[in-house]
Formats: sequence, C-alpha cells, structure tokens
Amino acid sequence: MIFEKALSATKAFDVIGFGEVMLRLSSPNKERISLSETFEKKAGGSELNVVSGISLLGLRTGIVTKLPGNEIGKFVKHKIRFCNVSDDFLVYDSSAHKKLGIYYYESGAYPRKPTVVYDRYQSSLSSIRLDEIDVSVFSNTKVFHVSGTSLALSENVREVAIEMIKRFKEQGVLISFDVNYRASLWDEETARETILSVLPYIDILFVSEETSRRMLRQEGTLEEIMRNYTKTYGVKVVAATMRKVMSPTRHTWSSKIYSAAEDRFYTEEPYEEIEVVDRIGSGDAYLAGTLFGLIKYNCLQKALEFGNAMAAIKNTVPGDMPACDYEEIVKVIKSHKKEGIESEMNR
Repeated sequence: MIFEKALSATKAFDVIGFGEVMLRLSSPNKERISLSETFEKKAGGSELNVVSGISLLGLRTGIVTKLPGNEIGKFVKHKIRFCNVSDDFLVYDSSAHKKLGIYYYESGAYPRKPTVVYDRYQSSLSSIRLDEIDVSVFSNTKVFHVSGTSLALSENVREVAIEMIKRFKEQGVLISFDVNYRASLWDEETARETILSVLPYIDILFVSEETSRRMLRQEGTLEEIMRNYTKTYGVKVVAATMRKVMSPTRHTWSSKIYSAAEDRFYTEEPYEEIEVVDRIGSGDAYLAGTLFGLIKYNCLQKALEFGNAMAAIKNTVPGDMPACDYEEIVKVIKSHKKEGIESEMNR
C-alpha cells in the first residue's frame, strides 16, 4: 500500500495547510467590475479551499495563516470555523499596517473571459515569522499541504514556507504540493528555480500539463513528464488535471494520477460538459477530494474518483470554497459510473 506508515500514524490532524486567506469581492449577475456598484463578499484562498473541502468530507484539518486583527479578520475566522477547519494555528496581525489580501472577480460569458484583479500586496501574511507558528503543528499531522501561490507572495513567505516543508518532512509528514503557477505573482525563472529546489521534499505533486511544459520546461508526453518528476526528484505520486473549456459555462474535467511505486497510471472517464456556475476553486476541490481519497482509503483510484467528483461539483457552486459532503460525492461518483437513464432530481 502507498504511504501506509505515514497514513496509519495516530495524529491530531489529517491535513494541515499553509497559505494566504483572501477576501473575494465578486460583481453580481455577470456584471463587469468596472461597472458594478455592489460586490458579494466571500472568503477563499488555495490552501483554505483544499483543507475545507477535506474537512467537509469528514477528515480533520487545520490552516496556518496570518489574519489582520480586525473585523475583516474575524469574518475570515468565522468562515474557517464554519467549514470545521481548526483555527488553532491562526496568527493575528496587530500592527498598524494589518491587511487582508483582496481579489475582485468578474464572471465571464462567451466570448468575454472571466477576470481576476488582485489587491494583495503587503497583506498580513507577508509579515509572518516562523517563531509565530506553534511548533506543535510540525508533529501533529499526517499530511502538510502548500502551493506555489504561497511561495510567490513574497521572499519572506517563501522562506517560511520552505522551512515549514523541511520541518514537516523531518517529522515524517507527507508533503503535498500544488504548483499552481500564477504569472501575475512571479516570473517564470524565479518560479522554476524555486519549485525545482523544493521538489525533492515533495511526496504528492499536483501540476498541470501546461505548467509542466511552459514554466517548468518539461518535454515528452504527459505520461513521460509525470514519470520524470518521480525519477528525477523522488516524488512518489503525481496528479495532473485536464480541463477542456468549450465556453465560460461549459467545461469538461478529467485527471490522471501516476504512482511511482506501482509504475501505474490511474484514469477514469471525464465529466463531460459541466454546467459551470463558478470555476474558481475547482482545482482546489480536486486536490481536496484526491487527498481525502488517499488518506481515507490509501487507494489512488478512490483518490482520483473523489478528486474528479469534487472538482465537477465545485464548478456548479458559487464562491471559492467547496460546498458538498461525503454522501453527495459518493452519489456523484456512483452516478458518473452508471449507464442508462437516471432520475433528473434528488427526491
């Protein structure tokens, strides 16, 4: 079995994430940001989206982040608790410059693409120090998850995140890493150099084919690229998502997972023509389902199925964070595999 020792260990948490939590302001009814006079307020952030999705499926998770010690910080703390994610490791910023990162989201309608505008420069997380983080976190989880977005935020956050990866690794914790490259946050050269330097510490790698080819400059077929991460850097499991966009409201979703120990690829039939309400966070929902399936069942086929189902459902839900539980996802997986006519309503 894959990761049997690490996943069978008795720990207080199944997954701990580290990353920035942001305030999302969305123009309603597909209005343009430049014209809208009102915005819908939600919380989100890559790592929070992942751990909240895992928690909603039934495992215990927590998040390490730094929030402003004000009413906006309280709003985010309440959202974290609402998703049953532990706030034990939250750090609060009481400085005069405390700030929660913000991003504005404009939904698309063909041929107009969705648009994101960031206002996250010098947010509270950018000032986080390693000595502010409760040291008990490093030995209290089975899996630590972080993304390339966190490494891109600032040199300080990058140093803290990399040191956290090393400390968790020393404690025998599995390291999950989502490359999640964003060109608006850092240049390709810095991103490539940084990410390649941390890959030897990574056990479970999430990376798209496009990012592998463009930013990481990998060559060959997708299968050859995935194998190369395991042979060159010692990664144990590689997952690659594949989204086909027909229009802003019609997507097809699939993925592929490679196990180095088994030298085996896991796949299933794609979710065709998903009716997209909000695509933001669907990749994070995939990670949540995949990590849940791996931790709960220690089975990569289960991980793949839960990941794909979570991503498919998240595309149909407004906001960044997943909004589905274990029972719903099990039904979605069963329906996806079923042949023939089905009822069009749950009742």
